[in-house]
Amino acid sequence: MFARGARAVALSIAALAIAAPVAAQWKPTKPVDLIVHTGPGGGSDLLARAMVTMIEKEKLVPVRINVINKPGGNGAVAAAALVEKKGDANTIGLITSVWIAGPLTSSEAKVTVHDLKPIAQLMLEPAVFVVRADSPYKTLKDFIEAAKARPGTLKQSGGSVTSRDNIIRLSLQHATGAKWAFVSFQGGGERLAALLGGHVDIMVIEPQEAGEQVRAGKLRVLTQLTEKRLAGWPDVPTLKEAGYDVALTPQIRAVVAPPEQPADASMYWENTFDKLRKTESWKKYVHDNQLEESFADGATLKKTMVDIEKQLKDAYTQAGIKTVR
Repeated sequence: MFARGARAVALSIAALAIAAPVAAQWKPTKPVDLIVHTGPGGGSDLLARAMVTMIEKEKLVPVRINVINKPGGNGAVAAAALVEKKGDANTIGLITSVWIAGPLTSSEAKVTVHDLKPIAQLMLEPAVFVVRADSPYKTLKDFIEAAKARPGTLKQSGGSVTSRDNIIRLSLQHATGAKWAFVSFQGGGERLAALLGGHVDIMVIEPQEAGEQVRAGKLRVLTQLTEKRLAGWPDVPTLKEAGYDVALTPQIRAVVAPPEQPADASMYWENTFDKLRKTESWKKYVHDNQLEESFADGATLKKTMVDIEKQLKDAYTQAGIKTVR
């Protein structure tokens, strides 16, 4: 009797399980906004549009993704735009280490990356020191020796005073005693134009942006801000190999979401970018642009952002830059 009763109960439970509706996994049903902090043609804008093209090609997302440019404040405007979308499942943002750096020195920045929801780290972005192809400086040592001989007369174009461009300049000046000026520009295109036009003498630039100009014979790479040489420039030394053992703060590219985005939506986006990085399209893009894939999930990204923040604080202290957080 007991056995028959238990069997009947088990069958009833099984029948209920079969009949119960299975909760559908969340996916977007309307266009998605991908917010970037640069204007058209900037590094984040270029990467975002390439990502959208690859996602469409691979059919990873069932709706259109729109790249939304929110330049200004070294990521502050874009970060604020994400916070305004609190809880929105159809909005994500593409960040770099600039989003971590800016609020450290600006009391006006009301939003930090810690207010946003981490989704996935995509890559580490190396950089290189370049000069014009007709520059008299064949090596970084040539440039630094010239800067020592003529303090303050040579110029480097770059972004904000808290950018990687300026931090590496200050670190090298501290290590060598050389002095050269830093000319800040809003966008990457302006920084590059200043160098190509002969208004400055040197700049730090990402391989993705430098590659075309180097291939066209307009720029020369002096040294790489990397731990090991990039495949595209096997004969160009790293900063340490060139004789300058100064700290390199990592430049990450990562995806975040508005605060309080639903967990199922955040998991969808994390899974989407995990799928993207496994595609041949993504692998080719990373290879062609001399990027370093460094995928990590949201939980790991959260820890990484804390670590980078600490490294930046240490670098600012060494460089004499005041922090407010």
